[in-house]
Order: sequence, then structure tokens, then C-alpha cells
Amino acid sequence: MSDNLRNDIAPDTLSIELDADGVAVEYTDGRSVFYHGVPQKAEGSVVSGPGKDVHVLVTDPTEEEGVVVYVNDRKTHDDILRDSGVGRVIVDRNVTESIFPGVEATNSGYRVEVTADPEAARGRVFVFVEDEMGEQSYEIVAPEGDADDPETETEA
Repeated sequence: MSDNLRNDIAPDTLSIELDADGVAVEYTDGRSVFYHGVPQKAEGSVVSGPGKDVHVLVTDPTEEEGVVVYVNDRKTHDDILRDSGVGRVIVDRNVTESIFPGVEATNSGYRVEVTADPEAARGRVFVFVEDEMGEQSYEIVAPEGDADDPETETEA
């Protein structure tokens, strides 16, 4: 098997903590990560900038547990993801994949769009967009007002 080949991996349920400074996630191997900053509200979807790493966190209704899925991550070895409990989905170009009930990812070439219906997901949906230069945090919320309004996406 090629070192460049990466597979879809189902996520495990992880402990999470939401606080005023950001979101903490504890991996199944005991390590943890902290996504800094209060997530910006995004109605309906988030579109990443070109070449950014995209991580999606969907909480359970208690907001104490959740699943984390990396979208189109080709750098992290399968064994590391399995050991940590983080999932991965590889989405082909111009394809939309369900990554969790109520949450979809679309590969638009160099950009990834994450669309979510938090009610269908039965929890909160966070999208973390990052690279070496920094990170941005979003929470996808249901669109307010007119359901026919096409202005429901945020670009990261």
C-alpha cells in the first residue's frame, strides 16, 4: 500500500469541553487538542479557503461528547487516526458525502464546503479551518428568517 493512500475512518465518541476560550477535545489515546477562540456563527454552511485543513466536530445533545472527522486529510496516517478516535472522510472532487446524519461535505476542488442541519445532527456542529498561518472556528446554525434566502453560507 502506498504511503500517500488514505482511507475513510469511522470516528469514535470523544470527550469534549466547550468553554469561553474555545473547544477542547480529548482523544481516546489520552492526548487532547484545544481549538482556540469562540466559534463564529455560520448559517447553514462553511466554505474553507483553498488548501485549508477542515475538521468537523458534532456534539451529542449533552455537549459533553462528540465525534471529530477530518475532511480530505491526506497527511495523517490511518493508525494515528484510529488510535486517537478521530475519523476521516475523503471526498472526491465535485462530490458531496454525508459525514454524519445532518452533516455533509462537498469537495469543490481546493475548497471544502460543510453544510449542516443542527436539528438533524441532534447536536451542535463546529467546523475548524486551519493551516500553518492560523485557525478559524465556526458553529453552523440553522438559518434565521426566510428559508428561501440563499445567503446562508460563510466563507472561511
